[in-house]
Parts: sequence; C-alpha cells; structure tokens
Amino acid sequence: MPTDPIVQELLAINQRLLDSIVMADWKTYEALCEVTLTCFEPEAMGQLVEGMEFHRFYFHFGATKDPHHTSMASPHVRVMGDVAVISYVRLNQRVLADGSPVTRSVEETRVWQKKAGVWKHVHFHRSKPQA
Repeated sequence: MPTDPIVQELLAINQRLLDSIVMADWKTYEALCEVTLTCFEPEAMGQLVEGMEFHRFYFHFGATKDPHHTSMASPHVRVMGDVAVISYVRLNQRVLADGSPVTRSVEETRVWQKKAGVWKHVHFHRSKPQA
C-alpha cells in the first residue's frame, strides 16, 4: 500500500468509482465525475464520448446479479499538481449462476482533476488486453 496520502486518497476514490459502476450506483458515479467527462472505451466503437449520457444508459440495467468483485492490479499513480493519472489493469471477478468463477481484465487509465478542493473524474481510456 502506498504511503503518500494523496496517492492513497486517489486510489480510494478510484475504487469507489469502480464500485459504483458494479453496483449501478448512478448517484455516486455522477458525483465523482465531471459533467464534461470524456472517454475512449470499447462500447464507444472507437469514438470519443463526451458527457455523461452515454454512461447513464448502462446504469439503467442495474447492478450485476452475480457475486462480483472489482479490483485494480498494479496501479500506478502520477500526480501533477491538481491533475492525477491512474493506470492499472482492472480485474472483474464474478461467480456465474452455475457456481463457476470467472475473471476478466481490462486496461484502464483514469484522469482526475482537483476542482474546488474535490477530485473529479475527467477522462478515461479503457481497452481489452490483446492476447
């Protein structure tokens, strides 16, 4: 566990963001994100997504029904004044209806900016690892 309190804070808030995605907790996700959030992710089919509406669509499906755990493997945090970049492999572990466990991974980079003393998620890039 990193000892730098800013790094610890950023990792904790990023984990809170990931947990809000798993739980389909739109209220928390929306509170953590800047309204002008941008991203590149597989669901966007190569397009730059701007704003929150694209993401809100997926939250309407609700939380996953399977037991689920999301964690960051080997996170790297770079703080540059009021901006921070967190890069890691996101591991999604779940137990399927038949009882079998499965783990999937995605590569993520998330950018946070401190605004009025509060860290806001402003951009991310998520991609599936190449085999």
